Amino acid sequence: MTATPAGMSYADYLDLDRLLGAQHPRSDLHDEMLFIVIHQTKELWLKQMLHEVALSISLVGSDRFAEAYKALSRVSRIQSVMTLSWDVLATLTPVDYSAFRHVLGTSSGFQSAQFRELEFRLGIKDSRFLEHQEGGSAGQERLRAALQEPSLWDEANAALARAGFRIDSEEAIAAAWLRVYRDSETHFELYQLAEKLVDIDDALAAWRHKHLLTVERIIGMKTGTGGSAGAAYLASTLAKRAFPVLWALRTEL
Repeated sequence: MTATPAGMSYADYLDLDRLLGAQHPRSDLHDEMLFIVIHQTKELWLKQMLHEVALSISLVGSDRFAEAYKALSRVSRIQSVMTLSWDVLATLTPVDYSAFRHVLGTSSGFQSAQFRELEFRLGIKDSRFLEHQEGGSAGQERLRAALQEPSLWDEANAALARAGFRIDSEEAIAAAWLRVYRDSETHFELYQLAEKLVDIDDALAAWRHKHLLTVERIIGMKTGTGGSAGAAYLASTLAKRAFPVLWALRTEL
């Protein structure tokens, strides 16, 4: 099947009628469109990151590290773009947002199944977040699968085991990664893998921080939509890391 069949237009290939018809403001206020487009764009980027992380998990599981580095680097770049997009949303003033905030009802970014799945796939697994998805929904089922299946961190540790390291306890895993860093020339592929994981964690931390600043700028310390704690909750996530062992070992080097 040819990638460019005769008669296919740009709009056809990208399904632009459906894509550009998916914005449905619930008010007649100009600024609501920006709010919708920003969040829909984030969901598209999350979809692509999940696509890349799934590939990375498979590649690391097959010790195809160089190929995994490319996908992981792409994830980090996407995260940077998503972080910058908060600056666009920050052009929405508190007055602008408060004028249409009521039309969001009980919806909240806290309910994003894709963001939570990304955390799970990286290795931040917390089954309590299943409660924020409608029972039996596709989002909840994806999260259940992500809880059960090996994460990127799981596969990175399995790669350690195949290289001859003990991983039978958290202490053993921490010691193994420390050895990788202390003898990075011998274990260069694992060392590079670890640094790619830290890149992702670094970018995710920057995204969380910018998210918090944007929320504080627009709604201050008000309760978030859908009953979430808003900025207070976001502040509580700033220290969250997908790969805390890789951060902790730096103190030991």
